[in-house]
Amino acid sequence: MTVAQAVVEYLSKQYTVDSINGVDYRERLIPGTFGIFGHGNVAGVGQALKQYQHLDPAIMPYYQGRNEQAQVHQAVGYARHTRRRQTFAISTSIGPGSSNLLTGAALATTNRLPVLLLPSDTFATRAADPVLQQLEQPYAYDLTVNDAFRPLSKFFDRVTRPEQLFSAFHHGLRVLTDPAETGAVTISLPQDVQAEAFDVPEEFLAEREWRIRRPEADDDDIRRAVAAIRAAKRPLIIAGGGVLYAYANEELAKFAELTGIPVGNTQAGVGVLPWDHKFSLGAIGSTGTTAANAIAAEADLIIGIGTRYEDFTTASRTAFANPDVRFININVAAIDAYKHGTSLPIVADARKALVKLNAALGGYRVGADLEAQVAAEKKRWDATVDEAFAQDYAPLVSQNAIIGATNKAMDPQDVVICAAGSLPGDLHKMWRVRDPFGYHVEYAYSCMGYEIPGGLGVKRAALAEAAAGGADRDVVVMVGDGSYLMMHTELVTAVAERIKLIVVLIQNHGYASIGSLSESLGSQRFGTQYRVLDNEQHSFDDGEILPVDLALNAESLGVKVIRIEPGEKVIAQLEQAIGDAKAAPERGGPILIHVESDPLLDAPSSESWWDVPVSQVSELDSTKAAFQTYVEHKSRQRTFLG
Repeated sequence: MTVAQAVVEYLSKQYTVDSINGVDYRERLIPGTFGIFGHGNVAGVGQALKQYQHLDPAIMPYYQGRNEQAQVHQAVGYARHTRRRQTFAISTSIGPGSSNLLTGAALATTNRLPVLLLPSDTFATRAADPVLQQLEQPYAYDLTVNDAFRPLSKFFDRVTRPEQLFSAFHHGLRVLTDPAETGAVTISLPQDVQAEAFDVPEEFLAEREWRIRRPEADDDDIRRAVAAIRAAKRPLIIAGGGVLYAYANEELAKFAELTGIPVGNTQAGVGVLPWDHKFSLGAIGSTGTTAANAIAAEADLIIGIGTRYEDFTTASRTAFANPDVRFININVAAIDAYKHGTSLPIVADARKALVKLNAALGGYRVGADLEAQVAAEKKRWDATVDEAFAQDYAPLVSQNAIIGATNKAMDPQDVVICAAGSLPGDLHKMWRVRDPFGYHVEYAYSCMGYEIPGGLGVKRAALAEAAAGGADRDVVVMVGDGSYLMMHTELVTAVAERIKLIVVLIQNHGYASIGSLSESLGSQRFGTQYRVLDNEQHSFDDGEILPVDLALNAESLGVKVIRIEPGEKVIAQLEQAIGDAKAAPERGGPILIHVESDPLLDAPSSESWWDVPVSQVSELDSTKAAFQTYVEHKSRQRTFLG
């Protein structure tokens, strides 16, 4: 076989096995391969995929894409929805084909989500030297573009001889399926090696199962954690994505109901509890609810479960003001369990740790005063969101009202997708999630352009879920015009495969999120609006709005578009449009709903902060005033030693 043929057949035989409450779930690890072909992979991986398609299309289905970075985003969205049990492989040519994967690799690794990258590389033999698109460095002639993957990947290897294939893929898939280590796995395949023939041992091509490791919590760690919880007066749980990946949401609900400890959630943790659960405070931190942040400010014990403590979660280390606050960190990854200097790390699977805590905490419950405060703060925040959803402006509505209408029009099991701009923060605060799989906002890397390809990956997983007898889910992508323009090309992929992806495109003529941030930092929304250049001032701030028609752009790609014109009935028309899109045939292709919003109408305040430094000296009065505010916030920032 050639190396490429061996790779394809090997990947078709790999399975994950996951045990939840004694039940084993066996799934194909790599259900398909994405590829954009160039001279680096057309005769290697491309030939192998074509050969197996001819023999049996089920061996390794091939999927087209329009951009290599977007292909990674599709794989990441798929991996997120399958709870890291499955992902895709991605083959590219050398040079720009490979380097286009870099942003996607960083995103996957930052989010702790698995993806298998197979970038092609220059000739291992150097028979053609330098080859087209080869990077030459005089100080290191063995350096190629693919070396840029090393700091972005959780595993990297380069196969320069066929015999290296065995160890490269064995160790690569070990990392890919390890909850504590997973991320981008990059195995570089020189273009000549891909096409080279060699004898492949049958055992390499045999079916292999990769059992997902879910380590138990150490009994001594649990004992110490129980003692800390029993001593606490105002404990708070911060639940992250690790709760969902461990299928621990039911144990978390049991834990909260047993103890009365309230729960705040990170972006990745939305869905750990339904929004209206008695002990759910919703989002926490810089994009959090006032309910979660009020409780966090007084908490004497933080129980972090499956969170990496991003600065948005901690409000840049200002969220927890109690001078005696301590941290219990439960995480399958040691790097996260030890964060903030905690003396109570528990390196374990979230569900297994919660099972032990629930068994050991009989008789403990927080005081009635904390429960009463939780109820009061929830009531206050819910009223705030109701008011924001009811904002009725003409001719332009607020983004808050658009979010509320979209939330109302979707079914509980449907999934909302987002990634960058002002939408993620507003969704985090206000989205009323009703299903553990109902929310996917990529915010670890906050990558503009992720929304449509990531949503397409989630939709692929949802279709497979429904085909296996699971929930029937619509996937709704919410995206602003700035992020849409970054990467909308995978709409063509959805058209080609007739996949119904619903896209709500919010047109606000610029970068609303950074515009608002710029204004708060004294920079007056500089460079954040889509305007015609004023040559005299060399400014894009005050010219005419660009005559760009994004709805027409989507139509030109073959997408069905529903335009909602500004006016008094925008919200009702939006709800109707989403309902019509949901009722459309499942294999009818993507549907885009175009609606305009007013970027100057902000979401409700989180009563929190995010550390973005302000210029210490300035000729602008606005910057001077912003710096004084920054100094006040900075004085409350602290280093946690828990």
